[in-house]
Amino acid sequence: MRPLIVIGNWKMNGSLAGNESWIKTVCKSMEKGMPAGRQFSVCAPAPFLAQCHALINQCSLAFLTLGAQDVSAHGSGAYTGEVSAAMLKELGCTYVIVGHSERRQMHHETDGLIAEKALQALDHGMTPIICVGESADERNSGREVEVVRGQIAKQVAVLQDRLADCLIAYEPVWAIGTGKVATAQVAQDMHRAIRLQLAEFDEDVASHVGILYGGSVKPDNAVELFAMPDIDGGLIGGASLNPQDFLAICQA
Repeated sequence: MRPLIVIGNWKMNGSLAGNESWIKTVCKSMEKGMPAGRQFSVCAPAPFLAQCHALINQCSLAFLTLGAQDVSAHGSGAYTGEVSAAMLKELGCTYVIVGHSERRQMHHETDGLIAEKALQALDHGMTPIICVGESADERNSGREVEVVRGQIAKQVAVLQDRLADCLIAYEPVWAIGTGKVATAQVAQDMHRAIRLQLAEFDEDVASHVGILYGGSVKPDNAVELFAMPDIDGGLIGGASLNPQDFLAICQA
């Protein structure tokens, strides 16, 4: 059975004092007990990874880990400002987000580049969280499944059966930071479409891949979302900045 996975994405937020308070609050609550068979992580900005790794280690909870928000497609070299997979691994990262919609839009990342980043993460023993999703215009024109299938197809072409060691995060771009929320059934329908597409390639891969929902998950909709058969957890943006909201989602 696939575990339920909840991953917080702080985006470009945080401070040394705020991070310490957040992690200590979450750890103290989680030490009192969490539902069995679940995994939790937080993806912090790169400058804070060392601090967050040390704080999470002090917590000593096997089900709470650290993740990064991006990784270079290059192993090393003259790539100013890039952060390699080897560096992230040394900083204690378990997960790496690749292809987040904001990086696709603002940094013009292609599906091919995203697959190369996923390979770097896999080659260094980390789990890439491969983000896919459609815009409002693409959904309104009825092309949402076509668009997401195209994004998945590029990952299959490069990663092949290594997709079994990845996570996929479906982010309806129109529901991120807009206040609009996809219904649980709308989210489930796309998650199901993704799993069926993976099954066309390899049924074993399809059964093993965790598919997370990343469209404005909050404490008041998490229970309904996580009850859906093909939704294996959430990639949590804004709600992850508040430790109490993050904990409520983890308990959902």
